[in-house]
Amino acid sequence: MSAYENFSKVYDKFMEDTPYDKWIEYIKKIWDKFLLSPKMIAELGCGTGNITQRLSDMGYDMIGIDCSENMLCIAREKMTAAGKEILYLNQDMREFELYGTVDCVLSLCDSINYILEEEDLLKVFKLVNNYLEPKGLFIFDLNTIYKFKNILAQNSFSQSDENSAYTWENYFDEDNCINEYYTNFFIKDNKTGLYERFEEEHYEKGYKIEIIKNIITKSGLEFIGVYDELTFSPPKKESERVFFIAREKGKGNTDK
Repeated sequence: MSAYENFSKVYDKFMEDTPYDKWIEYIKKIWDKFLLSPKMIAELGCGTGNITQRLSDMGYDMIGIDCSENMLCIAREKMTAAGKEILYLNQDMREFELYGTVDCVLSLCDSINYILEEEDLLKVFKLVNNYLEPKGLFIFDLNTIYKFKNILAQNSFSQSDENSAYTWENYFDEDNCINEYYTNFFIKDNKTGLYERFEEEHYEKGYKIEIIKNIITKSGLEFIGVYDELTFSPPKKESERVFFIAREKGKGNTDK
């Protein structure tokens, strides 16, 4: 899994159009719909803390987990500036460890797509099940195969401002349902005025909904629903992002 080691320097700038606030409002609607009033929440793939920090500001006790120490350094800077106490852990979500259970586990911004093998996805879901309080919720989103195949595949995107620029090229392998992102970006050194070039490769896998549902069940979690982004409507053929909700069935339940 790529760790966004260099892209972390410009991540927030080039993700500023991401609808973090809308996602949080949607998550709160999910909690209301499924009668959850969480206090302790863990976020897998928290990046620079854009979701974690917002939820902390709302009064929730937060744990942020990410495999990129560079991204977490930025998240901790935000935490300090806000005067908050957030536990940030530099861990791979396939092997994450918590000190206790939580009421809800979140994974947003297609972090789960970065898990390229079904066996590894099962490991993640089993760990989530282990660390959820009884009847706790696991909420995560996924980029869809439709998005990889029809929106991103073989297309290039670019963006720039006075201090940085990047290009983002996509290559979709239909046989394996894996999308390769090749990023090439330039960051201005404020001291010298020169631009430094970085490049990274990232890979995301598209999963069929039925496969995800089966893995949820195998992990011991209860599949609750899958919805088109920001709605409680079933996914459409043209859905680009879908949200899954799973629930811990109750510690000690022999049906797991």
